[in-house]
This record gives sequence, structure tokens and C-alpha cells, in this order.
Amino acid sequence: MTVALPPLACSVRGCHAPLRRLGESFLCSRGHSYDIARSGYVNLLQPQDRKSLDAGDSREAVDARAELIAAGIGRAVIDSVVTRVAALPLGAEEPVVVDLGSGCGETLGLLAATRPICGVGIDLSTAAVKQAVRHFPTLTWVVANADRRLPLLDHSIDLVLSVHARRNPEECRRVLAPSGFLLVAIPAADDLFELREAVLGAAVQRDRVSSVLAEHGAWFVVAETWTIRERRRLDRRALLNLLRGTYRGERSSESSHVHGLDRLDVTLASDVVLFALK
Repeated sequence: MTVALPPLACSVRGCHAPLRRLGESFLCSRGHSYDIARSGYVNLLQPQDRKSLDAGDSREAVDARAELIAAGIGRAVIDSVVTRVAALPLGAEEPVVVDLGSGCGETLGLLAATRPICGVGIDLSTAAVKQAVRHFPTLTWVVANADRRLPLLDHSIDLVLSVHARRNPEECRRVLAPSGFLLVAIPAADDLFELREAVLGAAVQRDRVSSVLAEHGAWFVVAETWTIRERRRLDRRALLNLLRGTYRGERSSESSHVHGLDRLDVTLASDVVLFALK
């Protein structure tokens, strides 16, 4: 079996040449070089790709989400996505799968344990990517801004995942192979409804599917949609982790509500859309 190489592209503006690995670096034909960090990831961020030196989710937010997943909280959407993707006709013996906003890598890592893939995880948070490398060292982990041009070659990807993460439909269209798929999972209208109500005093249920369909409509057709929903009774630690991972910390304006959190039945729900190219 031929091992698929990650189809990375140089992120220097105007270059975009293929990257090849040479020792502990990735190089392009124009001489641009990217060192592989000691922990095993490659940073392809350019200065214009970040708004701060500490871009992406904080270590605290990353650790909070990792602890939740380790406890099985929020795992239902990952399991559902992996089960569906494992059955997709991706063509290649070892299809190239890219996870945008890959976080700690649970989705890509579980998929790699289910079927052979050439997996590439992209996240803006160095803290998240470092954790992904520790748990899934055989996959390729990249620090990059998925809102900008993706550091991937044209028409080189069999499947793009966006699970509660960044969406970049035009770039996904560029990098996907003609027979490729794009899978997008977003919070459903009632996701964390009880927690949002407890913290904010009121919670609005907003359907996001129609806006996702609209932003992808120029390049994609819907192949399938489904919803994953679970209800969990969570203790205070889990509730605080949900806040840290979802709302970027307990906001000071809501501190009195957060202080009173103890145990709560919480709905975790996701809408999933599987797209194919037009």
C-alpha cells in the first residue's frame, strides 16, 4: 500500500507551492521553510493570519473541552460523525481527510482508528494542536487560520470536516477533489439551552441550518442532514467546563449566575449537514 502524503501548500502569500518534508522541516520549491516543532506539529501561520500573538483558544478552554470529552460529554456528535464518515465512498485506499478547527483531535483521531486515512488537523490554537499531537502522533497537525486561504493543494482532499468549528466554503470547494465531501456540524437550536438560560437568564433558540445551507449553496449540494441530541445531568465542574469551552470563561457580568450553578440537566444537540460538490 502506498502511504499518502499530506498535501500541504506553502502559506506565503502568492506562493502556495507544494510542501515536501525533508528531515524536521517542510520545504517548498521556492525555498520557503517551516520547521516541525519538537512536539511534532508544523506552524504555517503568516503574520497577517493572526490578530494576536496568542491566537486561537486558550489553554484553559482547550483543557476544559478535553476533560468533557474524556468524560463522554459531547462525545455523541463525534461518534455519529465518525460512524457516518466511515461508510462514505471516499474512493482512495487511504483518503485524505482534513479537520478544520480540529481542536484536540478527537474526531480525526477516532476516524483514523476506524478506517485508514491520511489525516490533517488544522487549528489556530497552538495549545489545542499540541494536545492533538500527544494523543494522535501519526496524523499531521498544523497551526493555521482556517478563515484564510487553507494551506492545502487544489483538489487534493477527499473529505473536509468542520465539527462545531470554522467554516470556509469557498476554500473547501477549492481544495476538495471532484468526488469529495464536506461535513459540517453546528450547534442545534436547543444546544445547551438549559445552561444558557441559567447563566443568561433567558435563552434564544436559533436555527443555524438555513444560514449554513445559504453560505454553501454556490458550490455545494446537500447529500444528507441529521441531528444528534443527548441529555445529560451534569455536576458543577462539568458545567463550568462547558462555560470555559463554549463561552470563553465565566464572564464577569454573569458571575452571580455562575456562582449558583450546582447540578443541571443539559441538552447537547448538533445539526449535521453532509455536502457534495455541485
